[in-house]
Amino acid sequence: MSADNPAPSADEAALPAVPPADPTGEEDTGVQGEVALAAGPAVSRETVKRLEAAAGTFSSAITARMDTGLPWYSSLPPDERSWVGLVAQAGFTDFVRWLTDPAHDVRAATGVFGTAPRELMRSVTLQQTVELVRTAITVVEEGLDAVVGDGEDGGPDEQLRARLALLRYSREVAFAAAAVYARAAEARGAWDARLEALVVDAVLRGDGEDTIASRAAALGWALDAATTVVIGPSSEQPTVGAVARVRSLAQEAGGEALVGVQGDRLVVVLSGVLDPVATAERLARSEFGPGPVVVGPTVDSLPVAARSARAALAGVVAARAWPEAPRPVLADDLLPERALSGDATARRALVDRAYVPLLEAGGALLETLTAYLAHGGSLEACARSLYVHANTVRYRLRRVAEVCAWTPTAPRERFVLQTALALGRLSQVGGGSRSDGPSTGR
Repeated sequence: MSADNPAPSADEAALPAVPPADPTGEEDTGVQGEVALAAGPAVSRETVKRLEAAAGTFSSAITARMDTGLPWYSSLPPDERSWVGLVAQAGFTDFVRWLTDPAHDVRAATGVFGTAPRELMRSVTLQQTVELVRTAITVVEEGLDAVVGDGEDGGPDEQLRARLALLRYSREVAFAAAAVYARAAEARGAWDARLEALVVDAVLRGDGEDTIASRAAALGWALDAATTVVIGPSSEQPTVGAVARVRSLAQEAGGEALVGVQGDRLVVVLSGVLDPVATAERLARSEFGPGPVVVGPTVDSLPVAARSARAALAGVVAARAWPEAPRPVLADDLLPERALSGDATARRALVDRAYVPLLEAGGALLETLTAYLAHGGSLEACARSLYVHANTVRYRLRRVAEVCAWTPTAPRERFVLQTALALGRLSQVGGGSRSDGPSTGR
């Protein structure tokens, strides 16, 4: 026997052999069969009784066929195998019960899947359920004619009516299975949407890493991918369509996206995206509404994404202080505005990344930068105040750019450095040191 046609088990051997079908096929296409299918099964009481008596044999044969023909069934835990067997048994029992009441709606008799717990759908896929239904119907078909033919009312006509009844019932069972899984998919989709909203909200609120990780894990989200939060105004387009488009763009960029629409604000959590800034630029053009779009700093994983979200939120608040800001704009490019709006994180960042390195570098860098800023960015006036050559000032300003990554000669970065120096002096204990002011002579 091949793998597709396994040898019959002892239980299946107990079923009578199937007589050969009529080669002419006339009985399958007659008017009588069409009437029987439309009006109801109309099988005799003797046939129903014989099917009821054969229920145990059919159930055992179905289970045996699943054992030999469905590898996934054999690998299920014992409790789940038991539930699947009960579903198959309930299917045949409901079929016989429906035959006793032909006037009853066939759909009302196909509640076989209500026998199993909801958790079983997580272990048995729709494809496997189709295989289960096909196996059960095949086993019943193979033994149906012989069981029906043993009765006084048996014969080709009675066998045809029984087969038509089984055909009608199996069709409705298939539709019932599809409906069960469709409802489960819809419920799962709605639940996932709510859970996604909770994850985005947890990131924005700065909940603990464990809370964010547990909720994201329930979504099947990869926790260890680099994560970037992008925040901006939501567009006037329908929310559902916007969310789908954002996810599609993120997938095109090699990653995934969690999306949350909170009133007039759109929050996108990008994970695993190769170039978050380029992706944010595409989103800003197509999905965000008018107004500033801020890209938070990239962090190592989703559980710590609250750091990126805090920076992005602070940037959204402070962005109006820089009308010429690019779109999207990095939260780190808004450090001066964020500091002025009261963001303590931005204040510390400016001090730690500009003032402290210049103070520790020595070489009169802080002194030269202070004089340069005090004279409005004039090299000659700065050189005169320090009693040095203008080329010396140029060299020191290049060193400032190397130390803190902001170039004093660029107007925007000069403003950043001026804000950093002011914050640095304010942060000094005891009123600060005057050692960074311009000297009075050489």
